[in-house]
Amino acid sequence: MSTTTTPILTYDPVAQAGALSNADLAPTTPGQRTWSVWSIAALWISMSACIPTYMLASSLIDGGMNWWQAVLTVFLGNAIVLVPMILNAHAGTKYGIPFPVYCRASFGTWGANIPALLRALVACGWFGIQTWIGGAAIYKISSIFWPALADSSHAQVLGITFPQLACFLFFWLLNVAVIWCGIESIRILLNIKAPLLIALGLLLLAWAYQKANGFGPMLSQPSAFAPGQPKAGQFFAFFVPGLTGMVGFWATLSLNIPDFSRYARSQRDQIIGQAIGLPATMALYSFIGVAVTSATIVIYGHAIWDPVDVLTNIQSKAALVVAMVALCIATLATNIAANVVSPANDFSHLSPRRISFRTGGLITAILGILIMPWKLIESSHGYIFTWLIAYSALLGAVGGILICDYWLLRRAKLSTADLYNPNGQYRYTHGVNYRALLALVLAIAPCVPGFINILRPGQHTGFFDTLYTYAWFVTFAIAFALYYLLMKTRTRGASPE
Repeated sequence: MSTTTTPILTYDPVAQAGALSNADLAPTTPGQRTWSVWSIAALWISMSACIPTYMLASSLIDGGMNWWQAVLTVFLGNAIVLVPMILNAHAGTKYGIPFPVYCRASFGTWGANIPALLRALVACGWFGIQTWIGGAAIYKISSIFWPALADSSHAQVLGITFPQLACFLFFWLLNVAVIWCGIESIRILLNIKAPLLIALGLLLLAWAYQKANGFGPMLSQPSAFAPGQPKAGQFFAFFVPGLTGMVGFWATLSLNIPDFSRYARSQRDQIIGQAIGLPATMALYSFIGVAVTSATIVIYGHAIWDPVDVLTNIQSKAALVVAMVALCIATLATNIAANVVSPANDFSHLSPRRISFRTGGLITAILGILIMPWKLIESSHGYIFTWLIAYSALLGAVGGILICDYWLLRRAKLSTADLYNPNGQYRYTHGVNYRALLALVLAIAPCVPGFINILRPGQHTGFFDTLYTYAWFVTFAIAFALYYLLMKTRTRGASPE
């Protein structure tokens, strides 16, 4: 794998591509390719150190794992997703192209809108979740200063109280303000956020250890799957969907990583930067969540998983204000970087002449409200089995097609000019590669019955239910194989090689 980039384009794709490009979708210039290995690592440290990561192991422990099984599952899931992350990032670094343009090689110049929209809609869901978490932090800490906010007699709107909705919308407006300021404001937020939340997490860890005279009983608690325990012999039945859920956590970024790697100086920078920044940070922050929660059992008599709830028990009002500001900045930075950059580009790809990065970001923000994120994360079962696994099935299939096309069929060689040419080699049939769409649909189809069953009450242990627990792996493998076979049936003259 080469560590150098290809020569930069000598023509203006915005002018030549017409309806297929704008300033945001055009290849990056030499002056924009400034991200070093540490810039990429800092990006991942910034995005990984967030409240959802802190709480990630909670659903695994709630399901019966002990602490080290949960943290190891988080680490393994992120080590697995790192592989497609690096493979898809290669095209972004080599050609300076964003994710939706990268999709044109396999799905067609217009068919690329299908995977782009799938990715964008998932990002809208994550945008809503992160915005809800940020708003909830403001609500809980504000309730310490104004207890009347927590009064359960407040009128409810869509299942939440009016003060909760107001805090959610306030934090939503902060996100919109950053989107309006543009892509450059994201870098400033990430540089502030990375050390801020890592420091906050370590301070919480030190505080919990001191208050509990140790890390508490959770770190010595046996696995519920161990011999003689309530769920003995059932470990793999829970581990597999749990691992799939952990893969699904960053399955979104494993596709649209070209949106960031296009700014990297070389392949070496993006590969080493991602390897350093992703799995270790996810495991570390998950461990902090487990250890602090374990200590809360000793300190408060029951487990408190939400770090915001832990902070609200601190008596110092000054510390609460600092904590609220830190959590808002941290959640804001992760949300914009992970859940706005990609869908903004994806929506822009629908109509480059009419939709800019800023407009695409506003569309993301609006859909993030409509999805009602508090419904997605109200239970650990719904979070892992319905949300994380369901969308991992969609994105696994897209990833299989992209990697097969770029690495196996094209040997990492693309024509940048044709990617922006409506009549070039990636036009296929009226701008759509129907073989890619067929592979996508057929790969997802086996997981649909399992998804439908998950929405029904009761236990489901049939073949399709088991298949659904492997969703990302199943759809990735099927899409990869089907796409390869379908593309090999094309005529010699139409071969992508």
